[in-house]
Amino acid sequence: MASKSIKTLLVAVFSIFLLLFSANSFASDAPVGGAEKHEASSFDPAKLIMEHIMDAHEFHFATIGEKHISIPLPVILYSPERGLTMFNYSKFNHGHDVYQGYKSAEGHIIAVNEVGEHDTTITVYDMSLTRNVIQMFIALILLCLLMIGVANKYKRNGAKVAPSGFQNAVEPVITFVRDEVGKPNLGHAYEKFMPYLLTVFFFILINNLMGLIPGSANVTGNIAFTIVLGVISFFVILFSTNRHFWAHIFNPPVPGFVKPILVPVEFLGIFTKPFALIVRLFANMVAGHIVITCFVMLIFIFGAMSKVAGWGFAPVSMAFTIFIYFIEILVAFIQAFIFTNLTAVFIGQSMEGAHHDEAHH
Repeated sequence: MASKSIKTLLVAVFSIFLLLFSANSFASDAPVGGAEKHEASSFDPAKLIMEHIMDAHEFHFATIGEKHISIPLPVILYSPERGLTMFNYSKFNHGHDVYQGYKSAEGHIIAVNEVGEHDTTITVYDMSLTRNVIQMFIALILLCLLMIGVANKYKRNGAKVAPSGFQNAVEPVITFVRDEVGKPNLGHAYEKFMPYLLTVFFFILINNLMGLIPGSANVTGNIAFTIVLGVISFFVILFSTNRHFWAHIFNPPVPGFVKPILVPVEFLGIFTKPFALIVRLFANMVAGHIVITCFVMLIFIFGAMSKVAGWGFAPVSMAFTIFIYFIEILVAFIQAFIFTNLTAVFIGQSMEGAHHDEAHH
């Protein structure tokens, strides 16, 4: 019932958003004053939403008038024609200026000629430290510091001393992953895969939670990030297979006339499993950020129609935003668990024949 209610709420929100956006578009066609028309057309919800969920070369927190509150990041470019170039993203003045023959256009850095136009004859390889990269490194450092601290505490105190501090918060999670993910899906081989499963769980969880901080990057909502995680899980699954697994793929226990149909399906299933991991994490994290951003944008959409409507709808919009924000905190834990659990399920399926043999003996 709760799931159906949330889905109904999301459908209603997007319906209201589309209706209001359409009304705003029709209203902009009406003959109005120059200043009012410019004010209504200057707000682009779709562009702002995409800027929020996409990668960027700076951490942008707010814009007050003409002043941007942001942290610019290093830009590292290589061009076979121009060589290696490094500078700070602030040199572009938020995309308004050209620096050393380069320009920022809609989040992408392109080469320009003397008159400032895009030079298609110049090849540019962008190796910059974007906000997704920086935040991923921060999450990795946090993961190492926290887990090494917990491990050192176990070394000093041993298992006989009751856990305390952060160790007390992490131990139930580790026990939960071991008892509810590792043992049921991997059997006696769970200890072999626990380091990987715990690393994946906490790394995704930390990135999910950091992505909810205003002004931060939505790392797990980046398809490149989830692809890397999915590919790593794909190789872990492949290296865990045995002859029973491949025999089931290429010689399934079905009638002979069905095998030509089932073998390609089973073989394709090897690749659809990591694909499911990739798309599930990416889609859920992107959707949550879009919903939160849409609720905030409703204030400005109403404000573009009428200032009274904008101020009047602001409390309602913020209430829904806070509600979805807390839902997203829950989703951050759920998606980390689902990715880890499905990875364990797929690894367990690759060793299924061996498990059956052990049980038989």
